[in-house]
Amino acid sequence: MDYKLFEDLCNDVIALDSSLRFAGIADEDGRLLASSFRPGLQPLLSSEERAQYAITAATRQFTRLRWEYLLGKIVYACSHYAKLIRATIPITDSAGRLSYVLLISMDKRTANFHEIIMKKVVPLVSKNTSRLLKEAHA
Repeated sequence: MDYKLFEDLCNDVIALDSSLRFAGIADEDGRLLASSFRPGLQPLLSSEERAQYAITAATRQFTRLRWEYLLGKIVYACSHYAKLIRATIPITDSAGRLSYVLLISMDKRTANFHEIIMKKVVPLVSKNTSRLLKEAHA
Protein backbone atom coordinates (compact mmCIF):
# COMPACT_ATOMS: atom_id res chain seq x y z
CA MET A 1 0.00 0.00 0.00
CA ASP A 2 1.28 3.46 -0.91
CA TYR A 3 1.09 5.26 2.43
CA LYS A 4 2.88 8.28 0.94
CA LEU A 5 -0.24 8.95 -1.14
CA PHE A 6 -2.31 9.16 2.06
CA GLU A 7 0.30 11.20 3.93
CA ASP A 8 0.58 13.67 1.07
CA LEU A 9 -3.20 14.08 0.91
CA CYS A 10 -3.40 14.77 4.65
CA ASN A 11 -0.57 17.32 4.43
CA ASP A 12 -2.22 18.96 1.41
CA VAL A 13 -5.52 19.25 3.29
CA ILE A 14 -3.87 20.90 6.31
CA ALA A 15 -2.19 23.41 3.99
CA LEU A 16 -5.54 24.52 2.51
CA ASP A 17 -6.65 26.79 5.35
CA SER A 18 -5.26 28.05 8.67
CA SER A 19 -8.42 26.94 10.52
CA LEU A 20 -7.76 23.26 9.77
CA ARG A 21 -6.35 21.45 12.80
CA PHE A 22 -6.23 17.82 11.71
CA ALA A 23 -6.64 15.67 8.62
CA GLY A 24 -6.67 11.91 8.63
CA ILE A 25 -7.65 9.23 6.18
CA ALA A 26 -9.11 5.88 7.19
CA ASP A 27 -9.94 2.87 5.08
CA GLU A 28 -13.43 1.35 4.90
CA ASP A 29 -12.69 -0.65 8.07
CA GLY A 30 -11.77 2.51 9.97
CA ARG A 31 -8.05 1.82 10.07
CA LEU A 32 -6.27 5.19 10.18
CA LEU A 33 -3.76 5.12 7.32
CA ALA A 34 -2.23 8.58 7.70
CA SER A 35 -2.79 11.85 9.50
CA SER A 36 -1.44 15.36 9.69
CA PHE A 37 -1.72 18.21 12.17
CA ARG A 38 -1.42 21.95 11.87
CA PRO A 39 2.15 22.84 12.87
CA GLY A 40 2.44 23.63 16.57
CA LEU A 41 -0.98 22.18 17.43
CA GLN A 42 -1.48 20.28 20.66
CA PRO A 43 -3.95 17.48 19.73
CA LEU A 44 -7.03 17.04 21.93
CA LEU A 45 -7.07 13.26 21.40
CA SER A 46 -4.36 10.68 21.94
CA SER A 47 -3.27 8.47 19.04
CA GLU A 48 -5.39 5.63 20.44
CA GLU A 49 -8.44 7.92 20.68
CA ARG A 50 -7.88 9.08 17.08
CA ALA A 51 -7.76 5.43 15.97
CA GLN A 52 -11.04 4.75 17.79
CA TYR A 53 -12.60 7.84 16.23
CA ALA A 54 -11.60 6.64 12.76
CA ILE A 55 -13.36 3.31 13.34
CA THR A 56 -16.57 4.99 14.50
CA ALA A 57 -16.43 7.51 11.63
CA ALA A 58 -16.15 4.73 9.03
CA THR A 59 -19.03 2.87 10.68
CA ARG A 60 -21.21 6.00 10.61
CA GLN A 61 -20.40 6.51 6.92
CA PHE A 62 -21.70 3.03 6.12
CA THR A 63 -24.91 3.92 7.95
CA ARG A 64 -25.27 7.17 6.01
CA LEU A 65 -24.55 5.53 2.66
CA ARG A 66 -27.61 3.35 3.13
CA TRP A 67 -29.81 6.44 2.52
CA GLU A 68 -28.02 7.80 -0.55
CA TYR A 69 -30.40 6.14 -2.99
CA LEU A 70 -33.21 8.27 -1.51
CA LEU A 71 -31.38 11.43 -0.46
CA GLY A 72 -28.53 11.74 -2.95
CA LYS A 73 -24.76 11.49 -2.67
CA ILE A 74 -23.22 12.49 0.66
CA VAL A 75 -20.71 15.28 0.27
CA TYR A 76 -19.73 15.51 3.95
CA ALA A 77 -21.08 15.15 7.47
CA CYS A 78 -20.22 17.61 10.22
CA SER A 79 -20.38 17.79 14.02
CA HIS A 80 -19.87 20.87 16.16
CA TYR A 81 -18.25 20.20 19.51
CA ALA A 82 -17.49 22.72 22.24
CA LYS A 83 -13.77 22.54 21.40
CA LEU A 84 -13.74 22.00 17.61
CA ILE A 85 -15.66 21.24 14.44
CA ARG A 86 -15.25 17.81 12.87
CA ALA A 87 -16.21 16.70 9.39
CA THR A 88 -16.03 13.43 7.52
CA ILE A 89 -15.90 13.15 3.75
CA PRO A 90 -16.62 9.73 2.26
CA ILE A 91 -14.53 8.61 -0.70
CA THR A 92 -16.60 6.14 -2.69
CA ASP A 93 -16.35 4.38 -6.01
CA SER A 94 -18.81 4.86 -8.88
CA ALA A 95 -21.15 2.26 -7.34
CA GLY A 96 -21.22 4.19 -4.05
CA ARG A 97 -19.08 1.70 -2.12
CA LEU A 98 -17.00 3.25 0.63
CA SER A 99 -13.23 3.01 0.12
CA TYR A 100 -11.95 5.71 2.48
CA VAL A 101 -13.10 8.38 4.88
CA LEU A 102 -11.30 11.70 5.13
CA LEU A 103 -11.49 13.04 8.69
CA ILE A 104 -10.88 16.72 9.34
CA SER A 105 -11.17 19.03 12.31
CA MET A 106 -11.27 22.81 12.40
CA ASP A 107 -11.08 25.49 15.05
CA LYS A 108 -14.35 25.89 16.94
CA ARG A 109 -14.81 29.51 15.82
CA THR A 110 -14.59 28.71 12.10
CA ALA A 111 -17.71 30.47 10.82
CA ASN A 112 -17.12 29.60 7.15
CA PHE A 113 -16.50 25.87 7.67
CA HIS A 114 -18.98 24.93 4.91
CA GLU A 115 -17.17 27.16 2.41
CA ILE A 116 -13.77 25.74 3.41
CA ILE A 117 -15.02 22.19 2.97
CA MET A 118 -16.90 22.79 -0.29
CA LYS A 119 -14.45 25.15 -2.01
CA LYS A 120 -11.14 23.81 -0.74
CA VAL A 121 -11.29 20.31 0.75
CA VAL A 122 -13.84 18.64 -1.56
CA PRO A 123 -12.09 19.81 -4.76
CA LEU A 124 -8.77 18.46 -3.44
CA VAL A 125 -10.39 15.13 -2.60
CA SER A 126 -12.08 15.01 -6.02
CA LYS A 127 -8.74 15.67 -7.71
CA ASN A 128 -7.23 12.69 -5.87
CA THR A 129 -10.17 10.27 -5.89
CA SER A 130 -9.11 8.20 -8.92
CA ARG A 131 -5.62 7.67 -7.45
CA LEU A 132 -7.12 6.74 -4.07
CA LEU A 133 -9.59 4.31 -5.60
CA LYS A 134 -6.85 2.70 -7.68
CA GLU A 135 -4.90 2.15 -4.45
CA ALA A 136 -8.01 0.71 -2.74
CA HIS A 137 -8.49 -1.87 -5.48
CA ALA A 138 -4.80 -2.71 -5.96
